[in-house]
Amino acid sequence: MGDPRLKETRWDPALEAALVETWRSEPELYGFRPDPAKPVYVIDTPPPYPSGSWHIGAVMAYSTIDMIARAQRMFGRAVLFPFGLDRNGINIERTVEKKTKKPLHTWDREAFIEACRKEIQAIGQGMLDLAWRTGLSADFDHVYYTDSDEYRAFSQAVFLELWPRGLFYRGERPTFWCAYCETPLAEADIEYEERASKLVWMKFALGSGGHVPIATTRPELLAACRAVIVHPDDDRFAALHGKTARVPLYGHEVPIVAHPMAKPDFGSGAAMICSYGDMVDLQLFRELRLDPVKAIDERGRMTEAAGSLKGLTVEKARQRAIEDLESAGLLERTEPIQHKTPLCSRSATPIEFVSSDAWYMRQLEFRDELRRLAREMEFQPARHRQLLLDWIDSLTIDWPISRRRYYHTEIPLWYCKACGEVLAPPPGKYYRPWKDPAPFDRCPKCGSAEFVGEDRVFDTWMDSSVSNLFVTRYRTDPAFFEANFPTSLRPQGREIVRTWLYYSTLKSLVVRGTRPFRNVFIHGLGLDARGRAMHRTHGNVIDPWPLIEKHGADALRFFAASETNPGDDFRISEAKIGGAGKFITKLWNVARFISSFDEPPAGKLLPTDEWILAELNHLIEESRGAYGELNLFLPSNRCREFLWNLFAPHYVEMVKARGYAGDPGARWTLHTCLRGLLRLLAPVIPFSTDRIWRSVYGGSVHAELFPRPLDGIPAARREATDAILAFNSEIWKAKRDRGASLNVEWPGVAVPAALEQYGPDLRRMHRLV
Repeated sequence: MGDPRLKETRWDPALEAALVETWRSEPELYGFRPDPAKPVYVIDTPPPYPSGSWHIGAVMAYSTIDMIARAQRMFGRAVLFPFGLDRNGINIERTVEKKTKKPLHTWDREAFIEACRKEIQAIGQGMLDLAWRTGLSADFDHVYYTDSDEYRAFSQAVFLELWPRGLFYRGERPTFWCAYCETPLAEADIEYEERASKLVWMKFALGSGGHVPIATTRPELLAACRAVIVHPDDDRFAALHGKTARVPLYGHEVPIVAHPMAKPDFGSGAAMICSYGDMVDLQLFRELRLDPVKAIDERGRMTEAAGSLKGLTVEKARQRAIEDLESAGLLERTEPIQHKTPLCSRSATPIEFVSSDAWYMRQLEFRDELRRLAREMEFQPARHRQLLLDWIDSLTIDWPISRRRYYHTEIPLWYCKACGEVLAPPPGKYYRPWKDPAPFDRCPKCGSAEFVGEDRVFDTWMDSSVSNLFVTRYRTDPAFFEANFPTSLRPQGREIVRTWLYYSTLKSLVVRGTRPFRNVFIHGLGLDARGRAMHRTHGNVIDPWPLIEKHGADALRFFAASETNPGDDFRISEAKIGGAGKFITKLWNVARFISSFDEPPAGKLLPTDEWILAELNHLIEESRGAYGELNLFLPSNRCREFLWNLFAPHYVEMVKARGYAGDPGARWTLHTCLRGLLRLLAPVIPFSTDRIWRSVYGGSVHAELFPRPLDGIPAARREATDAILAFNSEIWKAKRDRGASLNVEWPGVAVPAALEQYGPDLRRMHRLV
């Protein structure tokens, strides 16, 4: 026995920083290098939005994606693991607006774009540093940015390729609108939250005398009321069908319509239909061919049509309307109510339905094909496929793709100033129609030479939805694209199934007619101790840096892999992260002990050696199968159980004497088990496994392949496991019960006949005499 090759007596998380620098100096270790002998595996990594430092849940999510990438390399695949930063969008615009206390639409456009670019550059670098420190093995030499000219030109090119097919149209129609962001929204941008509100009971006068009571949460929209509906089967209102009612405060007459969408069990059973309070209003205005009135403008303020409420915000107008109703004797009562309120997912502002001119992409007509593609992709876990199917089924409008913002990809269109013809340039360049000269000499319709550029921009999901096309080199490397599309893997959280996954599926359908991905991995969310998702608005965001410095990135990663089954949410616990660190320390201590023995060629194996190797073979088979199914929970836990409950306490102790005596079979088996464990754990805990491998065996464990089961080892040896563990535990308990050291001689105990072939090792281990 010599000195251990691992000099440190315990694993120190501070060693991880040095390994990061080592990996940086070895670009061949993680770089993508196509090899005709290796199948290519392309990951469409979610480009994070640099709105600040990652919280701990996001770090763990990206760590699991890295584990998949590392595992695929160890299956012998050439892995393209790109990394990008999604820097377009409202979030950075809002950051600049808040810092400068200057709303976007009061800026010079060019100056605002430059302010956004400077702001996001500093934030993005911090995110890249954290990605390195967490152990991500992505292609950081070729980071892409969605606000770069290259990516924006690519996004525009896909749009321009599709333009001649009539998939986009412009229309004036009611749409979801965020007054804070001053832009239309898609259905996917809407979240719902139960919020406290008031149910306001009002009196609508009847021409025949009396009144009909109506309850609403939107009294500020009375000016826009154009009908009252009652259910055809509601006997309370049967005599009112076809009659009219007078709108309180405004006095105009509206028809009373019998309609099945009325809810007899809500309020009085009669409801006012306004432009526009909710989706029911939208549907009924179309169906009943009612003339809309615009009572709320794009800034979220009441219009001239609202009379005395003009200029008020919606909230203030609502309160004023209640006061005016009460003063006029038209208010019956108000009741507190919890109301399911639609919110802008970015600003958390209640959305309105505002008639707006916007560009749309057709999507409703593709729903059947989208369902087919959803079923053609493999989901892990399989149950999360339903999230995509449910979203497809819920769609009610085409996708509004235009936004009235600045720091986004511009819509590459121009209009003829004379006749209004819409002109699209050829794909390829990055176009900025709001400032660039038109790339046309004459209008093909009227011959005019004057053009006006479109000043609107794309919804950011128009850019994000082509990420899989971008990373598989669509338009730039046809051979690579044809060989590697559909993309091998889309890993992401379930909260963006309705956006990123859905829109990517739609785009790939219209561009290629095929599924976008072979596999979709939906990871769970890291929650706080109370089970809440982490948001800065909740004040529950956990900074990962202190935890990494205290416990190490490997501990965070092992916790993330081992805590729950694929796709399940998990509560983040520092105590459990500390427990994961103890496992890494155990691995280090066992490796340090084994490193004190030279690794000989395979020698004669005794039954005890064959027993643990049979268990190792079973571990390898289980782990390889799980990694192949994108399951990180099983291999991390099986490896922990093997090391902690089997290998270290039983096998190592049983053969320790043989190891000290130089027995080649024991020493070879010890090293074989350590090599196997390190390779199986390398995707999950890349720092500690690599440090051990480099110190004991040379080279990097991340240049190795997963182990395969050893030939010639009888699987039947595993049948003795329970008996061996029970016998050892019985002897240890007996010694502890008598207050004896585990190393003392122990007379009077015989090895059971069924374990006699392991007898020599058991007797030496327990010093049975």
